[in-house]
Amino acid sequence: VSGSLVADIARDNPQDAVAITSALAIATGMVLAATGVLRIAWLAEFLSKPIVTGFVFGLTLTIVIGEIPTLLGIPKPGGDLLGVLARTVRDLDQVHVRTLVVGGAALLLLLGGRRLSARVPWGIVVLVIGLLASRLLDLEAKGVAMIGEVPSGLPPVGLPLVPRDDLAAVIVGGFSLALVALAEGLAASRLFATRGGYRVDTESELIGMGAANVAAGFSGGLAVAGSLSKTAAAEQAGSRSQVTGLAAAGIVVVVLVAFTSVLSDLPQAVLSAIVIAAVWNLMDVAALRRYHRVRRADFGAAVTGIAAVVVFGPLPGLGIAIAVSLLAIIYRSSSPRIEVLGKISDEKAAWGRVRGHPDRPPVDGVIVARLDAPLFWANATAIEDRLLHEVDRSPDARALVLDLEASTQLDTTSADVLAHLAGELQRRDVLLYLARAHHRVESVLHRSGFMNTVGPEHFWHSISQSVRAARRDTGLKGGHDPRIRTIDAAPPQANAPTADDETGDDDIDD
Repeated sequence: VSGSLVADIARDNPQDAVAITSALAIATGMVLAATGVLRIAWLAEFLSKPIVTGFVFGLTLTIVIGEIPTLLGIPKPGGDLLGVLARTVRDLDQVHVRTLVVGGAALLLLLGGRRLSARVPWGIVVLVIGLLASRLLDLEAKGVAMIGEVPSGLPPVGLPLVPRDDLAAVIVGGFSLALVALAEGLAASRLFATRGGYRVDTESELIGMGAANVAAGFSGGLAVAGSLSKTAAAEQAGSRSQVTGLAAAGIVVVVLVAFTSVLSDLPQAVLSAIVIAAVWNLMDVAALRRYHRVRRADFGAAVTGIAAVVVFGPLPGLGIAIAVSLLAIIYRSSSPRIEVLGKISDEKAAWGRVRGHPDRPPVDGVIVARLDAPLFWANATAIEDRLLHEVDRSPDARALVLDLEASTQLDTTSADVLAHLAGELQRRDVLLYLARAHHRVESVLHRSGFMNTVGPEHFWHSISQSVRAARRDTGLKGGHDPRIRTIDAAPPQANAPTADDETGDDDIDD
């Protein structure tokens, strides 16, 4: 992601690219640290796991496809990902056979070696073999491209100098990188905290990640984050503490000071193979299959993330994926399912949805409706319309019991809509009763004047009490009204799972 940002901002200027890379790391660190200090890490929860899976999958495809030309020994085309792929296929007749053999052998050894033993550092093994083969077989003389000179020594410590015109782009890029770091870093920390039986302090984690990014930027590095794949590799190798990171840092320093000259004879194809093998497992096909099996909407979100990154690039792709995720939340919140409930005969004071359960007849003359999502300003009018429509379709209805357990709080707009609903029902000679309203909901309804309008005798702590009050107030007797139907925000699915009920469990729906 950092590379894609730098390519857009630096405009093929190597000096600016170096400075912008470090500046992006500093901007990322400041955003992460501020997120931890201000305790707003909950914003990361809006980036759903399927979206992150799709984004990382698409980003991995971008990396792999970008390395294929080097692996084949053909000129590396520029442009967008699909264009790179198309031109790579077009240039297959230019494949350099020796380069392909070197790169293919390295990739096979890397991927196959992992199956033999996960503890062996196959990247280092392949690196050493590639260097030995390059020198012994004189691969450069035979047309195999080398990575060339690698500068030695430690980078200078200091604030990177970025052109003033690029500062705004760097700041925006820092927010983008921080968002990816939030998603990937917190996912890694929480996963391994669960495995290890300890708890992650999210704010401290973000402050730590922010400090690491700032330090990386001031020392000439790029943006960093917790990595699922690297953490898993370290754990498999026996890592149990932060000493692993310190040891890795020490090894990097030693290599930078003393061994960079050796790397100049490394074939580019071997380096591409190492890069591909490093990211290969990030294409989580198993997760996509699970999303498809568990909930197809999640599968669609993941595929959207993949397609957005592949077609539009990493950053626009991430923005599109987040927008789709937020739109899905808004749609689901604004179109909640409403279920008509019936009494469960073999359980005391238990009510469950009528749809799919013919053994639960609705109460004669009383519509018992449950909202399966909180009532708030965005969906209040739609809910009122559907409830009134159902009452109009049930001419014998004398009372409507509305279960508000799903709403833990209420806003002024929703309270006004409930007051309007009560008035419309009164015009139809139908009484409104509210069941299982939370204290904060009752407080808003009291302050808005709703409770004084309908009367406190229309508020009850259980559905059964509400139904008894409705039958008493309207003079109804028990019975079954077959004309009362289920109200759905969407057509019911034939194979939709069924779950119960008023005893506290929410239905599990599509």
